[in-house]
Amino acid sequence: METSFWNDKRPKGVNNSVDPDSYPNVLALINSMLAKNTSRPAFTGIGHTLSFADVDQYSQHFAAYLQSCPALKPGDRIAIQMPNLLQYCIAVYGAFRAGLVVVNTNPLYTAREMLHQFKDSDVKALVYLENFAHLVEEVVSETSIEVLVVTQLADMLPAPKRQLINFAAKYVKKMVPPHGLKPTITFRGALKKGSDLPYQPPEAADLSDPAVLQYTGGTTGVAKGAVLTHRNLIANMLQAKEVLSQKMASEQQGLEVGKEIIVAPLPLYHIYAFTVHLLCMPYLGNRNILIANPRDTATFIKFIRPWRFTGFVGLNTLFVSLMNHPDFSECDFSGLKFTLSGGTALQEDTGLRWHKVTGCRVSEAYGLTECTPAVCINPIGELSQLGTAGLPVPDTALKILDDNGNELPVNEVGELCVKGPQVMKGYWKNEAATREVLDEDGWLKTGDVAVIQEDGFVRIVDRIKDMILVSGFNVYPNEVEDVVSSFDKVDNCAAIGVPDEKTGEAVKLFVISKDKELDKDEVVEYCRQHLAAYKVPKQVEFREELPMTPVGKILRKELRSEELKA
Repeated sequence: METSFWNDKRPKGVNNSVDPDSYPNVLALINSMLAKNTSRPAFTGIGHTLSFADVDQYSQHFAAYLQSCPALKPGDRIAIQMPNLLQYCIAVYGAFRAGLVVVNTNPLYTAREMLHQFKDSDVKALVYLENFAHLVEEVVSETSIEVLVVTQLADMLPAPKRQLINFAAKYVKKMVPPHGLKPTITFRGALKKGSDLPYQPPEAADLSDPAVLQYTGGTTGVAKGAVLTHRNLIANMLQAKEVLSQKMASEQQGLEVGKEIIVAPLPLYHIYAFTVHLLCMPYLGNRNILIANPRDTATFIKFIRPWRFTGFVGLNTLFVSLMNHPDFSECDFSGLKFTLSGGTALQEDTGLRWHKVTGCRVSEAYGLTECTPAVCINPIGELSQLGTAGLPVPDTALKILDDNGNELPVNEVGELCVKGPQVMKGYWKNEAATREVLDEDGWLKTGDVAVIQEDGFVRIVDRIKDMILVSGFNVYPNEVEDVVSSFDKVDNCAAIGVPDEKTGEAVKLFVISKDKELDKDEVVEYCRQHLAAYKVPKQVEFREELPMTPVGKILRKELRSEELKA
């Protein structure tokens, strides 16, 4: 369906189009947003706040240092590997200001995963947290990396707090494993050296040039680098901004410039958080509260309790862990305007609980790495439809295809395809993989099963590869998981297909229970009350934890691999 199908379906205040050519490149966008928001607070991390002016100054110093390195030239790749620290935004903006291409790297990667990414992208520089130096040490000699910039947790905090936290992390909590890696320079040393060097803006990049190489999670095979151009990033930032700035029935307007406080627990190396917190929110002059370790729920809550935050960006597992903690209800939700969910399916029970606890509806979004990432976002507030991914962001066309590649009408289930200015240029040095998902007309096959409703809202059914075929009937794990998660004795769950002699495949359910007395029969009986017989799990296994990505997405592939080995 063409973009015009949604023109009369978006809320008041949301334009149907954006202008991704309004900036010549991402560098111009960054320079503009830093300059126009000078005195406003930009990022808060570990209790310390940097203003936009601070970020402007530090990132220029870092850019000047990078430009002074003989091994680096505009267009080279620089990997950034750390959790949500103040250094992250400085490193990213500094890299862009030096004309480099950013390669976001998961700090929880194994040495093998690091090596693949660094070699595939031909990284020339790496900014890393010292906590991971022992793994970098294992692989760096096999890569093209010539510039190593090491940082510690509290490097952007003032003394003596900086020294105390860094000392405690290294010598008291033993968070830095022993290593012999010799960095080129420390992060603070790079900033100091750069402050004494002249900064020269690089030759302007074209909108079609790579800005970020964003590697897919690798959950469906070897990770591939999605080439996200300057135009992709600018377009998706403007698309998200349009939706989040909508007029609302219950309030005068959505996000206001310079007045919002946004909680940022999702890792900035993930394109979801990268676009929201490093582009969209700074573009609006708003403050981000960075959470370095969202899995430490008690500390997470401690950091956000002093704030009357107005926005919260998270995903299903994170919302559940927060609501299960007794201190979360003591936070101040009186200013909360929106909660954005993405990265994995939002379970209905989680959305209802969050609304009850915080008074704020969850607006679920849908996207993928190859789309920078936003494809659909639910309206903020009362217009949000729980159980859907919302409406496509402006200038985005969608279509649903059957197994033979024929386009289906509304309310029909098939594979979702996307076309828009946020769709990647292709996979880095991998034309064969690009051709598999991206056609000559710019349509991207998502690999997701979906349906477009008559009102324009999109419902994501599941991943095609995760679908379970039971006696010829399609069973979607998301549906099973959504039902089981509504059971008040269940904390979390995952469903996969396993071989079965009678039905071809059968549903196996993995459960983390709240009630230790819960047994298989009770789970199965609950499923029978809410699911067709062929969807009811044939096997139930109780676990203490489930394999997940750092973002909180359950790794069904790992569960299937375990079953095959068993």
